Amino acid sequence: MRSDDRFTTCLWFDGQAEEAARYYLSVFANSRLGRITRYTEAGPGPAGSVVTVEFELNGQKFVGLNGGPEFRFTEAVSFQIPCADQAEIDHYWSRLTEDGGHGVACGWLKDRYGVSWQVVPTALIDMVADPDPEKARRTTEVMLRMVKIDLAALERAYAGE
Repeated sequence: MRSDDRFTTCLWFDGQAEEAARYYLSVFANSRLGRITRYTEAGPGPAGSVVTVEFELNGQKFVGLNGGPEFRFTEAVSFQIPCADQAEIDHYWSRLTEDGGHGVACGWLKDRYGVSWQVVPTALIDMVADPDPEKARRTTEVMLRMVKIDLAALERAYAGE
């Protein structure tokens, strides 16, 4: 028996698995499309239509499953995108909110398929976990008023400016 050392996240779609995979490939530079499986005459979907599509985004493995309308995405599960700077934040934010996506709060957004993402600077965790409680408090207060993260504003709050 062989076991892969990484998990694969399965995302349940209602007929848009291949479309979503190709969209995500256009958002994340370090991505690749994998195997696509199709229904046969045995069903339960129409023969030739996509059942699953495998794809990888920044080293994370996914499979999109066309499972039907029974289940929807919720904020109970989200994907964090660590960003080095404001340019990365802006890139992911604009791409993932286009064509029906929308910002939620504190760097969280929902994309056009309803998948939740957290677009956050890597420096934020260090700021809010700082042993100086005033730095952490100031940064947290500013972050809680944001929808899309403004790294410069967080840095000013952290510095006490």
